[in-house]
Amino acid sequence: MQFDSMQESFVQHWPVWLTTALLVWAAVIDGIQLKVPNWLTFPMIISGWVVSGLMFGWVGLAWSIGGSVIGLVLLLPAYAIGGMGAGDVKLLAGVGAWMYVMLDATSIAEVNPAMAMFYAFAISTIIGAVMAVLMVLKRKAWGKHSSQFWMLLDEIKSVGNPTQLAERAAVRKPTMLLLPYGIPIAIGTIGYFAWMGMLL
Repeated sequence: MQFDSMQESFVQHWPVWLTTALLVWAAVIDGIQLKVPNWLTFPMIISGWVVSGLMFGWVGLAWSIGGSVIGLVLLLPAYAIGGMGAGDVKLLAGVGAWMYVMLDATSIAEVNPAMAMFYAFAISTIIGAVMAVLMVLKRKAWGKHSSQFWMLLDEIKSVGNPTQLAERAAVRKPTMLLLPYGIPIAIGTIGYFAWMGMLL
């Protein structure tokens, strides 16, 4: 009986499990290659739009596209200053594309998809910060990377222009410690799913 209940829950919550599987897949690839490939992120985004549109019409499509835009907007500033790769940004946009469908499938459609995206992003950010600190401590390079951090903050305040910041980030990238941000995105987002009871 319990197995039947779990199977029924799995079938009902299939959008959450699909997104979870894609996040884990992206995290593994990012951990190995330090990039999340377009062949994973673009289909994730587009399929989220298509499914949302088919299931909920124009309203679902609008929410899905809006979720993708929110995912992009939340991470674009970090991307602009070289804090992460474009694949990480598109991965969160993919989560946003599926968020409306996932909330409906788990019977918590009253939760605003925009707020759900923000909470998933916030948890991912905390995990990413912890991972970055641990990576720096492991390499015993706290002095070097803390000075880079303060230099980066100073650039943001003094330069301001996103194009110039991106150009400086491209020059600085080879000397920086690269965090495979697909991993914190996966952990944070799946953690949010678990916290909201969306997996069972």
